[in-house]
Amino acid sequence: MVHQQKLELKRWVPSFLSNHKTLFVVLWIVGFATVFCWQRNIVDGFLYFRRGVPAREFPKLRPVAFNLTDFGGVGDGKTDNTAAFERAVAAVGKFRRRGGAQLNVPAGRWLTAPFNLTSYITLFLAEDAVILGIDDEKRWTLMPPLPSYGYGREHPGPRYGSLIHGQNLKDVVITGHNGTIDGQGQTWWKKYRQKLLNLTRGPLVQIMWSSDIVISNITLRNSPFWTLHPYDCKNVTVRDVTILAPISEAPNTDGIDPDSCEDVLIENCYISVGDDGIAIKSGWDQYGIAYARPSVNILIRNLVVRSMVSAGVSIGSEMSGGVSNVTVENLLVWDSRRAVRIKTAPGRGGYVRHITYRNLTFDNVRVGIVIKTDYNEHPDEGYDPKALPTLQGFSFFSIHGQGVRVPVRIHGSELIPIRNVTFRDMSVGISYKKKHIFQCAFVQGRVIGTVFPAPCDNLDLYDENGRLVRRSASQNMTDIDYDF
Repeated sequence: MVHQQKLELKRWVPSFLSNHKTLFVVLWIVGFATVFCWQRNIVDGFLYFRRGVPAREFPKLRPVAFNLTDFGGVGDGKTDNTAAFERAVAAVGKFRRRGGAQLNVPAGRWLTAPFNLTSYITLFLAEDAVILGIDDEKRWTLMPPLPSYGYGREHPGPRYGSLIHGQNLKDVVITGHNGTIDGQGQTWWKKYRQKLLNLTRGPLVQIMWSSDIVISNITLRNSPFWTLHPYDCKNVTVRDVTILAPISEAPNTDGIDPDSCEDVLIENCYISVGDDGIAIKSGWDQYGIAYARPSVNILIRNLVVRSMVSAGVSIGSEMSGGVSNVTVENLLVWDSRRAVRIKTAPGRGGYVRHITYRNLTFDNVRVGIVIKTDYNEHPDEGYDPKALPTLQGFSFFSIHGQGVRVPVRIHGSELIPIRNVTFRDMSVGISYKKKHIFQCAFVQGRVIGTVFPAPCDNLDLYDENGRLVRRSASQNMTDIDYDF
């Protein structure tokens, strides 16, 4: 009898999972259960189930380890711990020649103004440890504007620094047992909307001109501005990170913004924010052109992203130093305005090239794939409108989804045509029954094999074996409709 039940189970499981809709639901349940567990420290009621469980010990990841409490830190959510963090980082800095040191932040709520990191540091946040940013902008450090952005991203003049900052560093690790860094951005967002801020807001974590950076196993939330901003860095890894902000009324709270960075890996992250989940950048108009630091060799994989305001993964619009060799794979974008987007404009200069998207899933997304060439926001009147970006070499393989209003909108122009675009294996369920939902203008490229919905006439058609079926009559045809 038992043997028979086992046989029946073996027959039932494959047939159950062979139904793609059922498998999709199972994966969603598992995914959301995982995210829920990641974020268990932010749900007060869930703490009931963890009473009596001893705190996890700090692993020793450096030759020497310190505890924030050794330097006078008090995790009551009220005491100002800025001096404690500064003393602790200074102590770590003395061990730079001996492999660095680890700074442990125990469970508690550690209120602080911005502080700087040092080289060869591991900042380790315990489970239920929360670093809280002081929400009084008078306590936030003022810094010069970023050299590739001119006089300021939001306002001319100095800018607010980040809550956790570092520059000219090597070998920096921020990790933990899923502790949290909370920028308490609510006050910043309100003042920004009311036009009460005269300086550009600061990111939550910003590391500049540095190398060998690892951010892993933590939660970043409620940034005043961009959340994680590596600027002109090399060898950056972001892994197993949760990034959260309200999906509305949290302006410019991008999740991760690699900016003029080289050799970047972003993987296994959950991002739900009030702007782009990820935005790859490299400077703004004439300032980015002069700074001349591209973002290159970036791999983004295994992400779940939500962005009701902007896009799951973007390139630009500040891309004047160039962006190339980017791969985005195994990406799920849900309940979002756009899934993946490239945005630029006359005046940007630079280039975006050799970009590969593979195995993307869209669920309830207004526009799936966007390339936009008229994103006309400039730092000042000094930009050169004749500085035209070049866009070429975009591959979209294995694109699937449901509930998408416009699967593709590739909007080139006579000034900025889009070249060498390839689609292969695409099937996206649509929510809006209108003829022209695969929209193109001034684009050259190809479709290989079967693609749904039907592609625009700008693209050449090839069969599955790569044989030409139909040559495009005109690459310059325009079929863009922003009314839906």
